Order: sequence, then structure tokens, then C-alpha cells
Amino acid sequence: MITLENVNQLSNFSSTNTSLDFRNFKTCHKKKVWVEAFGCSANIADAEIIKGILYNNGYDLTYSRKNSDINIIVTCAVKDATEHKMISRIKKYSKEKPLVVAGCLPKTSKKLVESFSPDSSLLGPQSLDKTSDVVAASLSGQKVVALEDSMPTKVNLPRIRLNPVVSIIEISSGCLSECSFCQTKLAKGALKSYRIGEIVRQMEDDVAANCKEFWLTSTDNGCYGLDLKTDLVELLEKCSNIEGEYKIRVGMMNPMYIPKFLDRLISLYRNNDKIFKFLHIPVQSGSERILRKMKRGHTAKIFLDVVKELRKKIPEISVATDIITGFPSETESDFEETLSLIEETQPDVVNSSRYSARPGTVASKYPRLNTNIVKERSIRLHEAIKKTSMRRNRIWYGWNGKILIDELLDNDKIQGRNYAYRPVILDLARLKKFDSNLLLGNYLSVKVVEISNYSLLGELIF
Repeated sequence: MITLENVNQLSNFSSTNTSLDFRNFKTCHKKKVWVEAFGCSANIADAEIIKGILYNNGYDLTYSRKNSDINIIVTCAVKDATEHKMISRIKKYSKEKPLVVAGCLPKTSKKLVESFSPDSSLLGPQSLDKTSDVVAASLSGQKVVALEDSMPTKVNLPRIRLNPVVSIIEISSGCLSECSFCQTKLAKGALKSYRIGEIVRQMEDDVAANCKEFWLTSTDNGCYGLDLKTDLVELLEKCSNIEGEYKIRVGMMNPMYIPKFLDRLISLYRNNDKIFKFLHIPVQSGSERILRKMKRGHTAKIFLDVVKELRKKIPEISVATDIITGFPSETESDFEETLSLIEETQPDVVNSSRYSARPGTVASKYPRLNTNIVKERSIRLHEAIKKTSMRRNRIWYGWNGKILIDELLDNDKIQGRNYAYRPVILDLARLKKFDSNLLLGNYLSVKVVEISNYSLLGELIF
């Protein structure tokens, strides 16, 4: 293994020269790189930055793992099931050719990754500026560990977008929370907000590049700016003043910070058509006792009051939340309180998961519930989610208006988002004259003609 102090002696490329055009290199220097990413939108953004840095430093990007000279996997470490998937891929890919393991898993579980793939290089979430050096060294047969935080910002970096219509902009790294079950803090550390001017410049460039949908993402958008004496609302005001036709999706925010700026946020949402009427507010449990054990920093009542106020002022707003089933010591009464909270708040989207003990977290030391109990509660939770989703979807039946086409699906289907970020699926099988690739990034007038538990189906209005 070598360190980054002497890696440049082995590398033909410099990670600091991210503006260098790949055409300046001879063909023999152009190695093919395959990148795969898992997890949250911040991980997808990291993969886009990795691709952008490598492309600008003379590498070819390939969509086929078989054709690559080196593979990079951007990992997620949020749950046991996800970790097992990551390890399975790491074991498989490391047998094929040089591998760089990036993302949260090498940062939180370095020894685990090395136990399955001792020769792979490691790249941390805040070490992406070392990408080119790490890849060049790995291609030379050397292992590099670059897990120390070395990036002041992730804004205004070269990137190759996965979706040409969607710009994912990370507005901060880390958070202020101390959740007892979460490894993200271990991977990304304390809050470091990126300056509003930098984020605005990134948006301006991406608007000029014809991006139409902007995802403002971070570990926790709710605490954005508290280290810079600003907040999320001020950032949204500045971002939505940029000229152009686009929509902004606000990423996940923990409930405890929202009351401080809720009135201003509601006013901005009501008076600004450049922001999707959508919020992702993870509550995790309806039990006040369990929330204290989770060290969430908020109460179920805070979540309830926020949602009630949002729905009072913006009835059609889409609210997403997260629920963890089977947290250590969760009783039947605790679980019933969660079901009651879902019934009372009627979230449009509920991302549910069974509790997964993550190494290094406080909760990993707690006695776990019987797996049969957790499974049974998970089934009941899913039934409650289906009923709630269907009920919320009914309010959109017969709706007609414009949607922004942001995704091409299989079987001649495309997906667009309406002003409340509700996905509307269109079947173009009967309309062969339309090239779905040309529709991406455009607005279409549609009518919702069918609903299900989890989707809205629409027809074009000519």
C-alpha cells in the first residue's frame, strides 16, 4: 500500500487539473473506467463528480463493466441488506480487474471492506479530489487509501450527469444530529454548509446546460446554513431567482429545524412556482419514547404540527417521510403510535425499513427484537402505507396540467413530475410518432386517468 504523498510519482494524471481536456492525451493513455453507484442522491452526485474528474483527466467512461480497465463502486452503508449487496459486488468485482471502493462503506467499515478485498483502493466521500490519483495508482498495481476529508466543497466540480435533465447539487456535508442508529455521521462528519454564492453559480451553469430539475441534497437540508449564519429558506430564495425554466426539489430535512423557518418556507412555496410543492421529512417513529432512544432531537408532535400547518396552507403538497420498524425495545404500543401518526398525517410517500444494527452506532449495542415480531409489524406497516398512498392519490384523479418529463422507463413508458412532484406515467406505445428521448426535459399537458397505490397514470392532452 502507498500513501497519497508519493502517488503522483506513479501517476500520469493530476487530480488538481480537472479542466484538462481528454483529447490532449495519446490514445495509449486512455483507460476505460466503469462506475456504479448506490444509495442516496448525494452518492449519485458523487459518482457524477468522479466521472467528470476522470473524463477531464483523459479517461474514457464505459457503460460495460466487461470493457473497462478499472471499476469504481460508490457504496452505501445505511442498512445491513445494503451492506451485504455492497460486499457481494466488491468480492465479485475485485476478482475481475483493479477496483476502487468509494462512498460511505470504506469510511465507516474500512476493515470489513479490506477483509473481502484487501488489494482494492479506498476513496472517501470527502476525498473525491484524489480520484484521478487513486485510479492511476490502482491501474499501476498499487493500493491507495484516501479516506481523510480533503475537499472544502463539492460545488462547481466537473461532472457527467446520469440524467441530463436532472442536476444534483449537494448543498452541505455532514449534519448536526446524533442519531443512535445512523452511520452517516460516522462517514460524513459534522455539518459543513457550502456557500450560497457557490451553489447559485453551480445552478446557473447547469441551467445554461439545459438542466430542468434541480435536486438540492445533503445529509440534512434542515440544518443547512446554521454554521454560516443563514438557512435553507434564504438559499431557496436565491436559487429560485435564477433566470430560466426549471424546478427545484428540496431534499430530506429533519423535523427539529423546520419550526424555526416554517412560516417563511410556506410563504416561499405558495408564491414561487419554481419550487416543487414537496418536502421529505423523516419522522422514523410515532412513539416519543422510541424517538428519545433514537436520539432524533424531535418529537412526534413536532412532525404532526409541521404537516398539519403545511396541509392547511398548501393542501396538495406532497409529504414524504421515513419509518423504522422494530427499533430495539419497541413495544406493540410504540408501534401502534406509529400507525396512528401515519393515519393522522397521511403522508404521500412512506419509506419504510426494518431496523438494522450498524457497526459503531450506539443502538448497535441494544438488545434486538425477535425477527418474527419485526417482520409481522413490517407487514402491517406496509398495509397501512398502501391505504394512505391510495387515499392521497385519489385527490389527483382527473387532474390535468403540465408535467416535466424527467425519466424514460421501459416498455415505451415515460415519467413526468407535476408541480407537487407527483410522478405521472405515460404510455407512448400507441403514439409511435413520439421519440421518447426528445421528450426528456420537456413539459407535456396531461390528464390523470388512472391511479394505483403508488402511481398516477396519465394521457396526453393535445
